[in-house]
Amino acid sequence: MTFYISKIFWLLAQPLSLALFLILAGLGAGFLKWNRTRTWASAAAALLLFATLFTSSGAVLLQKLEDRIPRAALPAGGPICIITLGGGFESEVVTARGGFEMTQAGDRFVETLRLALEFPQARILISGGDGSLSGAYEGDAIVGPRFLEAFGVPATRVIRETESRDTFENAGNTQDLLKRNGLENCLLVTSAFHMPRSVGLFRKLGLTVLPWPTDYRTTGTARLGLDLTQPSINAQLMTTAMREWTGLAFYRLAGRTDAFLPQ
Repeated sequence: MTFYISKIFWLLAQPLSLALFLILAGLGAGFLKWNRTRTWASAAAALLLFATLFTSSGAVLLQKLEDRIPRAALPAGGPICIITLGGGFESEVVTARGGFEMTQAGDRFVETLRLALEFPQARILISGGDGSLSGAYEGDAIVGPRFLEAFGVPATRVIRETESRDTFENAGNTQDLLKRNGLENCLLVTSAFHMPRSVGLFRKLGLTVLPWPTDYRTTGTARLGLDLTQPSINAQLMTTAMREWTGLAFYRLAGRTDAFLPQ
């Protein structure tokens, strides 16, 4: 139930959705001649849209997360296992057309492939089921092994965790598989902005992981200011940032992590 609530909540709470609701509220208030409410709702919608589309706010918020946890030092001889969190494939498209169509987070699997080829002794655990509301698509733990095998990584090296639909389930289900296979101190591969929340969840479960962030979305030098050149990209960065910060707050309040911003 929590999974579905979180999906619906974020559908309604992301910046552009909130702006739409504020505009609708302003229109309704105008129809009812609540002029003060109409003014405040319209002003809030305009401010939110301006910050989302025409400032670097999203990049700055996302950069804060990306810079939080650097890559760990590799163990002597290389890692014995690699955990890769799902989210790197366009599940709906892949299910319909086949192939390996990637999302913006596809670098999670490109980096996993590079590590797998560099360290042939390492087992690879891919965690990711179908995270859609419909549950009708192939998850990353199905598509990912096919991707790795296409580049020469044998399926015998890969452990599939196919049930998880979000990061909380990623960590819990992975814990069981690690114990079952006698694996520990694995590299954890996920997007850099997603690493603090992921590390916090694994630590709460008593699992030691070596963070290996990838899929950076910011330059590391972003500063707050106007940006009139790329409103659609600014909106995407803001949406991603707000979703991750909201997830961090929810997980801390729910007791799923021990710190709001793990490090």
